[in-house]
Amino acid sequence: MTRVITVASGKGGVGKTTITANLGVALSTYGEETIVLDADVAMANLELILGMEGKSITLHDVLSGEASVKDAIYEGPGGVKVIPAGISLEGLRKIRLDRLEGVLDVIVRNTDILLIDAPAGLEKDALAAIAAAQEMILVTTPEVPSISDALKTKIIANKLGVDIIGVVVNREQHDKTFLTVKEIETILEVPVIAVVPDDPEVSRAAAFGEPLVIKNPKSPTSNAIMQLGADLIGEEYHPIEPDKKSVISKLVEGLLGRRG
Repeated sequence: MTRVITVASGKGGVGKTTITANLGVALSTYGEETIVLDADVAMANLELILGMEGKSITLHDVLSGEASVKDAIYEGPGGVKVIPAGISLEGLRKIRLDRLEGVLDVIVRNTDILLIDAPAGLEKDALAAIAAAQEMILVTTPEVPSISDALKTKIIANKLGVDIIGVVVNREQHDKTFLTVKEIETILEVPVIAVVPDDPEVSRAAAFGEPLVIKNPKSPTSNAIMQLGADLIGEEYHPIEPDKKSVISKLVEGLLGRRG
């Protein structure tokens, strides 16, 4: 049976789409047939993170009744399949969100896992993406406003009967003003299933339009997301250790090598 998992956040800008994109690639590398659907029809970013912008047929076309969802599925990095939302304002005006359920019925026949990148917040499009799933992963940062918004999303998901797998705490730093994992679990009453550290490699990968788990599999964020993917499907994961030599050591060796 296909697992349909929505990745949601109460607040925008917490890194939800980055987590979704890389998690989709991670699951594909474990051999799971995985489709990632960008349901953020108004503020689509998934295709940028995966380096797949400019596709001719998107979810906009599907939800407007002008194309079949099968024509909007593209092969992405690492074997993950992707349904981009589209960035056309004209396409956005034509969509009907009530078609989403029928679209998902078609998708689930052809995949093991469907990841839905939900819009942030609790507007109509976000609620449709949450309601469409059987399970949900909640992404937040450890800041109080983000946790507060995550709590609202969690309450709505509970009312819709969606099973919350757990919370991914993104951009974790050693900052006394941030909430701890224990405090987050106490407030949300949901287990924290992954802690993803604040990592400059994330923005570098995004600039190149490549998933971080492919561009830099040794980074702390890549290891955290690969571990999350493994936990979701009951696989073992052995973290890839970064090179022990520091950047400065490598630079010194390079300079000495040139002189030699």
